Amino acid sequence: MLSDKDRIFTNLYGLHDWHIAGARGRGDWDGTKGLIEKGRDWIVEEVKSSGLRGRGGAGFPTGLKWSFMPKGEDGPPHYLVINADESEPGTCKDRDIIRHDPQKLIEGALLASFAMGAHTAYIYIRGEFVREAQVLEQAVAEAYDAGMIGPNASGSGWDFDLHVHRGAGAYICGEESALMESLEGKKGMPRIKPPFPANMGLYGCPTTINNVESIAVVPTILRRGAGWFAGFGRENNTGTKVFCISGHVNNPCNVEEEMGIPMKELIERHAGGVIGGWDNLKAVIPGGCSTPMIPRAGCDTALMDFDGLREHLSGLGTAGLIVMDKSTDLIGAVARLGYFYMHESCGQCTPCREGTGWMWRVMKRMATGDAEIEEIDMLLDVGKEIEGHTICAHGDASTWPIQGLVRHFRDEMESRIVGRKTGRGVEAA
Repeated sequence: MLSDKDRIFTNLYGLHDWHIAGARGRGDWDGTKGLIEKGRDWIVEEVKSSGLRGRGGAGFPTGLKWSFMPKGEDGPPHYLVINADESEPGTCKDRDIIRHDPQKLIEGALLASFAMGAHTAYIYIRGEFVREAQVLEQAVAEAYDAGMIGPNASGSGWDFDLHVHRGAGAYICGEESALMESLEGKKGMPRIKPPFPANMGLYGCPTTINNVESIAVVPTILRRGAGWFAGFGRENNTGTKVFCISGHVNNPCNVEEEMGIPMKELIERHAGGVIGGWDNLKAVIPGGCSTPMIPRAGCDTALMDFDGLREHLSGLGTAGLIVMDKSTDLIGAVARLGYFYMHESCGQCTPCREGTGWMWRVMKRMATGDAEIEEIDMLLDVGKEIEGHTICAHGDASTWPIQGLVRHFRDEMESRIVGRKTGRGVEAA
């Protein structure tokens, strides 16, 4: 269990002052000038050595991502874009970071931008996060007034501007290239890659897109040292992580914990356990709704990190755990997720545009048992035609919940179909 002295987000629950004075009292903006004076290469190497991987879902090494940015400053301007378009069902971590610890994000934006030679950064925030956007805009204004950002940011000699951009709340704008399209004032539709953003991103200039949590932890890593952060978790799965626990638990919560913590320990220690006890657990979606579910048997041993969940044919994703007890109609739940993916598809790629709607319609019939058993395999086949055949991962994400359901609960799907045909009734949600 992570001790309080090792927690990065010391105001995750909003118990203290979120303004810049309170943030400074908790250690933010301490020695920022000195960190910048150590140079761009030092910052990038320190983040690499820490083992920090993107906290937005994909888990790409953050320092490596930064190193892709062109080194020279003679060419077009460089940009950092921070993805605060948190729209993954089951996930609510970035929202609390912005609401309660915004200065960590702002300081991280300065350090990351300096490391990549970017004088300008944008925070693209989900449109529905109205209060969060207000807090963030006020926090940015306070940082400007205090001289921490702006001309000669923190007395470092580096000029840095930070802008908050309110999006329209589309799930697809969480995809980095769709985010840039939206930021430019166009419809949020993913771009074909290559070219990748580090070569041609925002306004055709070199750009890096990072998640809120990825950027917010950077100042603490640089102050405490890469070795400190790398000391938590397992190799290639290091550091701390904010986990979101919702569903059938006694105390739904967000909590910062060590990477690799056993799922059972995480749920029982921090969320008060499963309603009705651990034996009442049916399945857990471990990383937001796009990751395949894990049945109770797997939940007993699953470790909450990238590799640990991959062993169970799922993924860490955003670390948004959705806990489902034995009262859950899993087929109905996945059908509901199918509707979400159909609704949020941008419609640019035919497999996703047509496939998500088709899968939802079939899953809707599966939920009532009004289907054929052979349609189960047809669902998987169509999903494979979508997966890997679109220009972004939305199509992949739409089929993964179905794959997890069929993999572990095929007998339940078949039983419902047979029950409908034989008049034995359908299990109610």
